[in-house]
Amino acid sequence: MLRQALSQSNVTRLGLAERVFTSSITSGACLVFLFINAVMMLTLKRKRVFRETSRYILLFHLLLADTLLMASSQVLYLCYTYRILLTYPQCGVLVMLTIMTNDISPMVLVVMSLERYVAVCHPLRHAAIITVRNTGAAVLSVWILSLLQVVTLVLVLLRFPFDQLETLKMPEPCSSSRIFLLPVLYDCRTSFTALLFTSACLLTVCSYIGVVVAARSASRSQRDKESARKAQKTLLLHLLQLGLILLSCNYSAVLSDDDKGGLFGGVVTGCADVGHMTEFGRISME
Repeated sequence: MLRQALSQSNVTRLGLAERVFTSSITSGACLVFLFINAVMMLTLKRKRVFRETSRYILLFHLLLADTLLMASSQVLYLCYTYRILLTYPQCGVLVMLTIMTNDISPMVLVVMSLERYVAVCHPLRHAAIITVRNTGAAVLSVWILSLLQVVTLVLVLLRFPFDQLETLKMPEPCSSSRIFLLPVLYDCRTSFTALLFTSACLLTVCSYIGVVVAARSASRSQRDKESARKAQKTLLLHLLQLGLILLSCNYSAVLSDDDKGGLFGGVVTGCADVGHMTEFGRISME
């Protein structure tokens, strides 16, 4: 009995040490990129030229959504790793925030891709179409659409008889698999995600094809062709970012329902970090 107790104690200590080591690495990386995002957003807000340029307005909201996503995902990951038990309302807020911000990023990337398409293929109408007011309306529509999905999920979730529970404290660490208490929630979430990413990829690919055709047009000047080539690189980076967001959606700690949630949480943070580096490279190239 004593040997079994000592063996179990050693395993527990080893598991705790592994959790501390893994969470320290992911938390450190998360803090570094949160700081980078904060600096970039502060820069975009301070300078007037950035506040009045549609591309940088969109970039600010992309960084804002990615920052909120990274922060909420990291909190969920730490709660899962250290087995911190939350109440159902607390878990619901974190999960819904993660879902909303995860959906905002691909929609903003689509708007950015369409902006590049208009700039290259319809340069004479670009100033009339891509205005600060229209950009603000597009951004507002993106946030409202993401919020509507969350509101729908919450209304469906409220159909669950929480009043029959002895306590609102969750018996296990927070994750979407434990807050989605009704099967219809999975159907709603899966359908919206599939429609969102399919539409985003199709629109971005169509924009890329239009830019490629414009770049090969013989009637265009050398300057226009160079602008089109830069837009091609930008759209390819947007496609890469969409792929990273889809990967994080599939392997998120929020969606995991086993003990490997911690590992998947690290993957989420890593994918978000690579997405930020990719976006920074896009700014540098242009």
